[in-house]
Amino acid sequence: MNDVDPDALADVAYGLFEHMLNIELRDHGYFLFELVEGEVDFKDRFLAIFEKFSSEYPQLAEALIRRFHSPDTIYELIREGEGVTPSKTTRMYWIVQDAPDVLPDAIEDELAGKWLIFLPPEEVNEAWIKVRNATCRRELGISAKVSTAKPNPDSRDNMKVIYVYTPDWRDEEDVMRVRERLRELGFVDRLGYKRNIETFKGEYSQKGKRVTFYSA
Repeated sequence: MNDVDPDALADVAYGLFEHMLNIELRDHGYFLFELVEGEVDFKDRFLAIFEKFSSEYPQLAEALIRRFHSPDTIYELIREGEGVTPSKTTRMYWIVQDAPDVLPDAIEDELAGKWLIFLPPEEVNEAWIKVRNATCRRELGISAKVSTAKPNPDSRDNMKVIYVYTPDWRDEEDVMRVRERLRELGFVDRLGYKRNIETFKGEYSQKGKRVTFYSA
């Protein structure tokens, strides 16, 4: 890894660590956002998870220490909303919230798809809380994710987006059930649903080209 840009490596390391943090906490019955928003002190558990990360990924942990100097610094950043609140997250492009009992990376399955909710930055925090909490209550699909305040070179404007994933685009009844629940949560404007198939092919919205599979 000597030829890898240290800043880029630290960014990758941070994303992987927070992914592990969420999984480990969830396995013990906690959601990271509940601990942060409830102002619960979980430092001992956090440090134990960081130690596990260091054992499994020593070079990535070293990159994190070079960037942040100590695990305590990372802990305080998270307590302030990094990785929890979209507008306060600058280390990762996305915050992901899986539904309980969903396997990690289920959103990468080729059969999966997602409803897309586009929002101005000033509305994304409140909207994310609604979607995130409903996902954790098993009222929506398998997972949701939201774009953050970290500038994304792939973005074409300053709008933020929330993805609400369902496991199988072929199951129209389930896809539309999720859409109806989103309406009940206040997302009443017409939304598009995109299959992972199109995403994996790199097909995005273009004039005269339909990439949304459902619209409702």
